[in-house]
Amino acid sequence: MTGSQALVKTLDFQLDIQSDNEGLLYDATLEARRVYNETIRFAKEGVDWNSISPRLEDDANLVKNTTQRIVAKALGAMENYYEYDDFGKPSHTKDSTYPLRANFTEGYNLSLTDEGDVAFRISAKPYNHVKGVLDGSDAHLDHLKTALKSDGWKVTTSETLWCDGEPELHVNIRNNERTVRDKQDSRTVVGMDVNEDNVALTALSEDGVEDTLVIAFPEIKFERHRYFTMRKRVQNAGKSSIHDTLEGREERFVRDRLHKVSHHIVEWSQQFEKPCIVFEDLKEMRDSIDYGTRMNRRLHYLPFRALQFYTSYKAAFEGIPSESIDPYKTSQRCPLCGHAERANRRKKRFKCKSCDHQDHSDRSASVNIAVKGIEKYMDWNVPALNSLPVVRKVRRQASGLVDSPTVTHPTVRGYPADGQVEVSD
Repeated sequence: MTGSQALVKTLDFQLDIQSDNEGLLYDATLEARRVYNETIRFAKEGVDWNSISPRLEDDANLVKNTTQRIVAKALGAMENYYEYDDFGKPSHTKDSTYPLRANFTEGYNLSLTDEGDVAFRISAKPYNHVKGVLDGSDAHLDHLKTALKSDGWKVTTSETLWCDGEPELHVNIRNNERTVRDKQDSRTVVGMDVNEDNVALTALSEDGVEDTLVIAFPEIKFERHRYFTMRKRVQNAGKSSIHDTLEGREERFVRDRLHKVSHHIVEWSQQFEKPCIVFEDLKEMRDSIDYGTRMNRRLHYLPFRALQFYTSYKAAFEGIPSESIDPYKTSQRCPLCGHAERANRRKKRFKCKSCDHQDHSDRSASVNIAVKGIEKYMDWNVPALNSLPVVRKVRRQASGLVDSPTVTHPTVRGYPADGQVEVSD
């Protein structure tokens, strides 16, 4: 992200509908599902993407702007599939409701009431509106009220959706005045190595390694495998009607965990002087993966890029720049002597065949990522790395809280007694 980009934040609210037409809103989300499915189907059949929106606008029982936004969202999902396939090829047979997407003042409107509430009006269908007031956290309501007063922020698009049987409105607000700091002004580079069950972080300044941290999230891999097994059983039993329901639950679970982990990454990075977060460019990674059917499915299915994206925009919201580097041999190179060989790494253990340095393999990769970030983006020299601090590890909990870091006990499981390898489970 560059310094010229505006900052965007999504605010979540529940809808307190002050009329008897809640059913109208539900029917509109079913029509939105049909528009989404038709868009994906047309795209798969090779229909010109530019002709899909005009083709559906006249047919859909939705406001024209809403139809356009849903079509754009569906085609965006197809683009994501072709680029990095985070969640698999989009289905054109969604069975659950689909969010109503709209531009501010075109498909929905918001206003401040005399009582201090935020009133909404959603154009569920042409000339049919759903009205009421928003209910949500004080922080989100205050932020939205500030945006409605045009104090630096601007209200943009929204999504109306059903979550656990209740209607919600997710509003995007944009700030064109707050910008991201120029990465070349950074004094600390945070290398971020994303793996299937953790993310490793290393903060590197001109003085050397400031700190390192490994954030574990094994529940994402576990839950994805569990839902994969459930969907296969449902498919084999011929009960395809709940297939999308399971898929939706899985995506919400994964998205929730990734948001919590990315928030903690940014929070941890803020303790350092003028940080810049650097991660690997994984765009081409899926094309190069070929480790057998089962391992390919595991790695293709994990949202590496999604975590990078969440981290990047959360960092930008705090004014922290982020960039990417070529991942070539970041996992195999010794951060101390530079020797690179595949045999250096074995699961979570890194042992250099040249200098005998041993380390947590993911932390070692994060150091190399930080070094590459300095070499590519900074105008200061890479510091000499003679030793690395003890690796600390935290684990995300279901509540979103973080346990206190666990400190290495040296000599456990045959690791060296130099305090360099984190070994807790």
